[in-house]
Amino acid sequence: MTSTLIRGRLLSFNRAPQTIDDSAAYFYESDGALLIGDGVIKTSGPYGVVKAAAPDGITEIDHRPHLIMPGFIDTHLHFPQMQVMASYAANLLEWLNTYTFPEECRFVETAHAERIAVHFFDEMIRQGTTTATAYCSVHKASADAFFAESLKRNMCMVGGKVMMDRNAPQGLLDTPDMSYDETRAVIADWHGKGRNHVAITPRFAITSTPEQMEVAKSLVSEFPDLHVQTHLSENRDEITFTCELYPEAKDYTDVYARYGLLGPKSLFGHCIHLSDREADAMSETGSVAVFCPTSNLFLGSGLFPLRALTRRQKPVRVSVASDIGGGTSYSMLKTLDEAYKILQLQGERLNPFDSFYLMTRGNAEALSLVERIGTLEPGTDADLTVLNMAATPAMALRAEVVNSLADELFLLQTMGDDRAIVETYVAGRPAKSSLGAD
Repeated sequence: MTSTLIRGRLLSFNRAPQTIDDSAAYFYESDGALLIGDGVIKTSGPYGVVKAAAPDGITEIDHRPHLIMPGFIDTHLHFPQMQVMASYAANLLEWLNTYTFPEECRFVETAHAERIAVHFFDEMIRQGTTTATAYCSVHKASADAFFAESLKRNMCMVGGKVMMDRNAPQGLLDTPDMSYDETRAVIADWHGKGRNHVAITPRFAITSTPEQMEVAKSLVSEFPDLHVQTHLSENRDEITFTCELYPEAKDYTDVYARYGLLGPKSLFGHCIHLSDREADAMSETGSVAVFCPTSNLFLGSGLFPLRALTRRQKPVRVSVASDIGGGTSYSMLKTLDEAYKILQLQGERLNPFDSFYLMTRGNAEALSLVERIGTLEPGTDADLTVLNMAATPAMALRAEVVNSLADELFLLQTMGDDRAIVETYVAGRPAKSSLGAD
């Protein structure tokens, strides 16, 4: 067994913080260490204790004075949209039709999908993101490229071949039978291979006929342990159009409920404009509302009601995500910086412990993967990010007067980006410093 000892300040969450002073919600060690073996955290704790338990002659990596945390987790983004970012459009539907759908048509070409996959995974590692939940395109080639690159890098990834059979260009349409057969093929080829997880992925109700939604229902019935991902209640015009397409449904959420798509492993991107009835349905089924701050602002979709959803009598499970390429940054630090501002506009607060909980353990819980990722607990996969609060001259100047962990986290969230990521470890192996190496 190959073992490594990684030293630095450790921070990992036990549960969601109740207040900024809720120190019982997290584990912090000012001089800590992780004993890593075969890609798994074997021991975590004070440096002296961990060192004493380590084998003689162990390789030791010293990241002091930097902060070591679980790798960041992104619960909603679009792998084929890297070249769609920063596209000028008035709203969601214009953005989709003008830029996104034409770009995704290119992913029928295996070589293009493979090239973008390399860039995608490089960018995740550069930003300290070790797990992401991604939409591929409608083409099986895109899913094959995504999962092959994930397997090559031994990353824990969730992804799915998009299902869509209407209201899109011909080059982006499949059929109900094709979406069923190709999704089953992706599951057979990739689910459980390495650390890959396949998600059943109808894009959203507007681009799927009732016949295709029946196919999605069949897949969920056949593969109940798989994740489901789609979009819900992002834009008011989208909601209106959806209800026109499914007039028998009570509302947008009811469309998905009728096809058995709600559940504890179901991730619904956006959920900005849910009614009380819809929020109740989400809560009762354990479904996850995915908060996508930068894309919500960029496309003018609205302000996600985080506190209203999580503090209601029937609370809704919530995660956070970059939503590339409607989102404007790959960085989960920048994503939570915008989340903070969105809550400020609603007269609410998002303290820095909330933010770092959400992008680590909180998102792992949302994915039902917290036993493997999102913490520094022994027995979990050694996916880590190492953070430097003085990574830039401006950050270093501010860091001179930082005198608490909360201040440090808030500085990282507000001013940090990929430069604040000293190293990213994937299953115990340094990945960021290896980018570009053969």
